[in-house]
Amino acid sequence: MFLEAAEAGSVVRAQLAANAPRLRELGFRLRSNPPRAVITCARGSSDHAATYARYLIEAHTQVLTSSAAPSVSSIYDANTDMRGMLFIAISQSGKSPDLLAATESARAGGALCIALCNTPDSPLMKLADVGVPLHAGAEQSVAATKSYIASLSCIVQLLANWREDATLSAALHQLPDQLTRAWACDWQPAVETLRDAVNLFVVARGFGLGVAQEAALKLKETCGLHAEAFSSAEVKHGPMALVRTGFPLLMFAQADDTRAGLEELAVEFAARGARVLLTGATARGATPLPCIAAHAVIEPILQIQSFYRMVNALAIARGFDPDRPPHLRKVTETV
Repeated sequence: MFLEAAEAGSVVRAQLAANAPRLRELGFRLRSNPPRAVITCARGSSDHAATYARYLIEAHTQVLTSSAAPSVSSIYDANTDMRGMLFIAISQSGKSPDLLAATESARAGGALCIALCNTPDSPLMKLADVGVPLHAGAEQSVAATKSYIASLSCIVQLLANWREDATLSAALHQLPDQLTRAWACDWQPAVETLRDAVNLFVVARGFGLGVAQEAALKLKETCGLHAEAFSSAEVKHGPMALVRTGFPLLMFAQADDTRAGLEELAVEFAARGARVLLTGATARGATPLPCIAAHAVIEPILQIQSFYRMVNALAIARGFDPDRPPHLRKVTETV
């Protein structure tokens, strides 16, 4: 896991170059025939990338974006009218039966189907109208790292080409070097805070919510730590009743209009005696975790890279092998 996560910068650099012609053409296609809605479909870490895609697409294109429930196709055999829609399937292996069933149903229903996948010759890539390889290379660790980051960067590249957004394209091309710097960020205070933790909230909002979901999953997978991800808006609707003295929180903020609210929430939690770890912002009473400043869309990608190094160390500190989580395997084939 450690070695694979460290490769993210070189993976993204190669991906941006290799996928440029394909995504330029796809961007032109989407501008010429804009979708009436976007549907994402994924499981696990890939679904957290889909959360990121939803916020980016809706914020930058104003096109309604929602997540598909694969079971609707694979279990209930329902056929949805997908005419004029863009269907984006995200997967590492491209083999899961329910994802394939959902993609096949979407294509039969009239959607333009795009696959973002790390296995170029997978059934999913063959089924999609447009297959976009993630170029993350072989990933042996059960816990996905570089393939998740490759999914995020691929989404940004797709959006930048769709919108012909020069600012976002310029920010994206700084990402490989920034990922290298993010890998060097020292999050040791988080290891010390979470070494003996039992429960944890991971909190973010907007563009950062997908990486909060991913961080919570990795804490479960590699550290045996019960972690739940929440939007900073949703955590106030019930869950924050659990936040009391000593309760740990990991909070992600990025440089946009969501940051002030996250800082206020961090101050409130710290005032209750909670142990607040905060990256991307500062707040009284919170322990700051260093991050690399960047475009608001890019910062969550850099933060999850810094997190991966920390969570690997945390797993070891808690007596776990981060490469071999119990009861899990690399490819999960759900029906």
